Amino acid sequence: MTSTSRPSRLAPEIAARLKRSPDGLLPAIAQQYDTGEVLMLGWMDDEALHRTLTTGRCTYWSRSRQEYWVKGDTSGHFQWVRSVALDCDADTVLVKVDQVGAACHTGARTCFDADVLLEDGLADVPADGAGSGPAAPDQ
Repeated sequence: MTSTSRPSRLAPEIAARLKRSPDGLLPAIAQQYDTGEVLMLGWMDDEALHRTLTTGRCTYWSRSRQEYWVKGDTSGHFQWVRSVALDCDADTVLVKVDQVGAACHTGARTCFDADVLLEDGLADVPADGAGSGPAAPDQ
């Protein structure tokens, strides 16, 4: 069974706006609400988003286990939802949470601190942040 074939209680007016991957999922970025720290990325289908919006706890779809999981149910590391927003293309969800304990399955606070590929920016970017030319829109 694919995630697109599971029934959902998500409000139709929200569901109609979403641009999902071919398997019916949206990336969901969890961010600490008060510090802006990026904690993790999970996946949500319509029902997981509905549960997140209505229960106050982050619910994700496990692509490997093919089942829903609520952050904290087994680990005790809860994500209490403070706000949920769609990005400008309606293909990614940003969930601002109050994270209790580790967000990463490895036990780390965040999933994004173990393998830093670049730190403190590029050497040729001026300290004032001005680039060498006009910025092109991302598309």
